[in-house]
Amino acid sequence: MSATSPAAAPAFRGRIGRDVRSGHYAVPHRYRLHLSPPCPDSLRIAVTHSLLGLDDVLPVDLLPAVPDGPEGGFRALEALYEASSHHHSGPAAAPALSDAWTGRIVSTHAPDILRDLALRFGAGGPDLYPYAMGERLDAVSALCVERIDDAAQTAGRLGIAGAAHEEPLGVLLDALGSVERCLSSQEYVLGDGPTAADVQLWVTLVQLDTVHRWHLDADAVDRIADHPSLWSYSRRLAADPSFGAHLDLDAVARRHHARCRGHEAAGAAMQIVDWDACVGRTPL
Repeated sequence: MSATSPAAAPAFRGRIGRDVRSGHYAVPHRYRLHLSPPCPDSLRIAVTHSLLGLDDVLPVDLLPAVPDGPEGGFRALEALYEASSHHHSGPAAAPALSDAWTGRIVSTHAPDILRDLALRFGAGGPDLYPYAMGERLDAVSALCVERIDDAAQTAGRLGIAGAAHEEPLGVLLDALGSVERCLSSQEYVLGDGPTAADVQLWVTLVQLDTVHRWHLDADAVDRIADHPSLWSYSRRLAADPSFGAHLDLDAVARRHHARCRGHEAAGAAMQIVDWDACVGRTPL
């Protein structure tokens, strides 16, 4: 369904520590996020940044919806990559967390960036990574990646039909059903307040409706839409500015169509959620 994958970017896995002994430690205005919001990882980071109220602590540079540099990277990040990895090969990819003191990249690994925002900078915000829920947070993440995202992409891949198509679709519907049962009795995935699991799930649902749906047949989209608590939850979170303010449907479409090599299916015309209405926007 997508274009040939770009070359892998160098992996930067620096972490933000507790104090000066860590090298990278939490100081207001020292670090900067570089995000392309249509990218799911960037969108998760942008939502987390807003939930934690970090606008005055950790600035954000927004990058184009579609990469404008070699190998699927961003020209605005090339100097940072070169400073961080001399003669680096591969794209200057986002998301990235950079250090203004050194002029280098700290991390390009979204899960680490998300945790460090919450654990090192987010003292005044919601507890997005409650220690007692560590295993459940990991389980929701795995469900979103493997049983929703990957299964939806496989189900919609060109040439899959019949029984082969039903297998990944069944995995997807089973995952949605388990979340539906959970959300039928509580406001958030893991209880009464938002956690990182809600950020992960919401972005996954956005991708399911705005990207993967384009390659699914009408019957599959009908079956996916038949989870009222799940999609009501997605609408409610979209109406929260910490979530919905970062959702740019035009940018998502540009990014998808720039990368995608699959064919549209009948489900492409069957949008599940009116995302613009949820966030109070009137489409142009």
